[in-house]
Amino acid sequence: MIDAFNAVLKQAVQAKASDVHISAGGPFRIRNRGDVRPVEGSPTLGPMDTAAIAAEIVVSARKAAPDSVQDYLRRLTELDCSYSLAGVGRFRVNICSQRGSFSIVLRSIADVIPTFEQLGLPPVLADIASEDRGLVLVSGTTGSGKTTTLAAMVGYVNRLRSKKIITIEDPIEYLHRDEESNVIQREVGSDTDSFDSALRAALRQDPDIIMIGEMRDRVTIDIALKAAETGHLVFSTVHTTDAPRTIARLIGVFDSAEQPVVRQRLSESLRAVVSQRLLPRADGTGRIVAAEIMRHTATIEECIADPEKTADITDLIADGRTQYGMQTFDQHLTALYTERLISLDVAKSGATSPDDFERNLQFQ
Repeated sequence: MIDAFNAVLKQAVQAKASDVHISAGGPFRIRNRGDVRPVEGSPTLGPMDTAAIAAEIVVSARKAAPDSVQDYLRRLTELDCSYSLAGVGRFRVNICSQRGSFSIVLRSIADVIPTFEQLGLPPVLADIASEDRGLVLVSGTTGSGKTTTLAAMVGYVNRLRSKKIITIEDPIEYLHRDEESNVIQREVGSDTDSFDSALRAALRQDPDIIMIGEMRDRVTIDIALKAAETGHLVFSTVHTTDAPRTIARLIGVFDSAEQPVVRQRLSESLRAVVSQRLLPRADGTGRIVAAEIMRHTATIEECIADPEKTADITDLIADGRTQYGMQTFDQHLTALYTERLISLDVAKSGATSPDDFERNLQFQ
């Protein structure tokens, strides 16, 4: 079964599929161009098959020794880790138990750190990644490419600046080798117990830049803000869909009595929010990123600090396109549609207001 599993991974990489899905009661499946389809000729997998694959991954990820892996699996409910296959590539893995068996999803990770140009991100990302201090957040839903954008930011700094970079990830996905910068990568579960303990330790390791895989809880957010306030540049991700919701999410994690102070801290530290969505290309060859870009300005800072003005942020983003390189989703969708990179239906489905979006196209 392991040979069949590895063969499917190789086939998925060759087909440029994003994910491999494995569960009992069905065949191997791969996600390609947004759709999840069975692998042709794949057998129906049973609980023993998925357990064998889970054991292979767990041992490879050094979560358990071969002689204790069965005991480990009996206690396992969910796990995030990585899996490498020589000559094929690396994969981010999620294993979860379901109805007495294991469900496994592996996401392919590119060997080469992508550039902003390759990802289709606007050039202003280079300016954002070059900030000296503060908090830079990448937001989006699961599968929207947040981790890849973070990797591109770290890669940009690594190629061009002489800095000390510490990443805290769960799991490590992209491998960064020292170029102009010194990059230290730590994985939660194997190199450290948690994001917050690794983040506290990072502050004592003379970093210039700290990359946190995800802002998961109050403690991590608080320490990240302290790092940004004390002269570090902090990159991280949030599971939100746009800048106003990102701000609300970070503030909402704290008790109501703490929120006014946190709001003020965030207004002073937040340098940018890059919110993104992946949309199908018009020519059917894959997906393309649509991004909202919010950058720090005095007016944006005021709107974050004052909850009654936070709703004005989207309009300020639209107005700041020329001077600051900001853009709303609708502005980027208009550009993508005008360049015939996405269809009108796709553009409208991603727009804040589909009717307003189509009406505004008449004035382009």
